[in-house]
Amino acid sequence: MPAIALKGSDVEWNCADGDTIMRSALRAGLGFPYECNVGSCGNCRFDLLEGEIEELRPDAPGLSDRDRERGRRLGCQARPLTDCVVKLRLMPQYESRFPPVRQEAELTEVRDITHDIREFRFRLDKPARFLPGQYALLDLPGVEGSRAYSMANTENEAGEWHFQIRRVPNGAATGKLFDGLAIGERIGIDGPYGMAYLRTESDRDIVCLAGGSGLSPMISVTRAAAVSPLLAGRRLDFVYGGRTAHDICGRDMLAELPGFGSNIHYHPVVSGADDDDWDGHRGFVHELAAKLFSDRLPECEVYFAGPPLMGQAIQKMLIDLGVPPAQVHFDQFY
Repeated sequence: MPAIALKGSDVEWNCADGDTIMRSALRAGLGFPYECNVGSCGNCRFDLLEGEIEELRPDAPGLSDRDRERGRRLGCQARPLTDCVVKLRLMPQYESRFPPVRQEAELTEVRDITHDIREFRFRLDKPARFLPGQYALLDLPGVEGSRAYSMANTENEAGEWHFQIRRVPNGAATGKLFDGLAIGERIGIDGPYGMAYLRTESDRDIVCLAGGSGLSPMISVTRAAAVSPLLAGRRLDFVYGGRTAHDICGRDMLAELPGFGSNIHYHPVVSGADDDDWDGHRGFVHELAAKLFSDRLPECEVYFAGPPLMGQAIQKMLIDLGVPPAQVHFDQFY
């Protein structure tokens, strides 16, 4: 079991066989910076000063050529082969309230949400806690590499984690999930991860913005907020966007929650201009949010999840409206 030492300090932790430097640090209770967990965002970069590693994704876009020349590596893609000495700045905000655990889980139920979004329910071998809005890494039989998906439910004693996942055309992982994984089959699950979890210490109203399978973490956040005594009386606005009317979903899940129609408000929006089946809001999620809440957004806690282009547009809109960064919560997925 390789030992990882942090240069210039007395911090040292062990990395279990097959684990990565970043994830093993989080399991040890350390605040190793990260975000996407799949090698794309670059937030978990560190300097490798001594030792040897295996790069799980050698062409990961989170590292530039200059980074590689300087000896930088990605914590989420670095599997140590020997003891290592690393240089990085640990940050307390990344310390996991519930350290991630690697284990297996069994597929117990599947249900369709839309024509291309399906909910997959897994029962973990050992129940593990997570915060609403967090995600896990799924290791699927016959699929190389882990995939990050957000939980849609809230923690429960049964140890069930539910994932609302959108099929990716020609995607290896979603192809396996949608067409090749039967009830009763087992997968690997590693989690929880993520920083876009529900904040209950704030007295601000909440706005959730979602598109595609970004539905999953926003449903989790809303489900938890609806029953939290610490958030009693808070207004929550939920905007969900799709290209056509057939892509719109989520209302039935929200309608089951206490406060729907009084404290919880649902706003669907369709971006396809030629969709004659739709008589509701038209445009993009960020456009509707700016239209409906522009005056209130700087006083709200804002959570969002969805495709990268949607996320970029939302970030720009929030910056333009002066929403403080500390009130904006999202995890970058690629």
